[in-house]
Amino acid sequence: QVQLVESGGGSVQPGGSLRLSCGASEKLFSVTAMGWYRQAPGKERELVARVISGGVTNYADSVKGRFTISRDNAKSMVYLQMNSLKPEDTAVYYCNIRRASSVEYWGKGTLVTVSS
Repeated sequence: QVQLVESGGGSVQPGGSLRLSCGASEKLFSVTAMGWYRQAPGKERELVARVISGGVTNYADSVKGRFTISRDNAKSMVYLQMNSLKPEDTAVYYCNIRRASSVEYWGKGTLVTVSS
């Protein structure tokens, strides 16, 4: 059973930065997309950033220019650099990896709190 483990969450003041990391418990092949989603209290889970085959990236409008997604295919790792954090970025962040067989994996989430 493949497991995804996130790290890097925590508490930060507005304007601060955090870097999230996500790794798979085993090397994954035929990966079509790696991404980060988030869910704030009382809200639905939403896409934050995603990188698909070929290196194309997608970002939620709310994080464009502030967040950067990157990946290490050899290590089956995906990262999210978050700068200029705002209180509205507070949420549980989940890692997601999809494979060509339409199988997808989710991490258990890491909490990001932005507050003064």
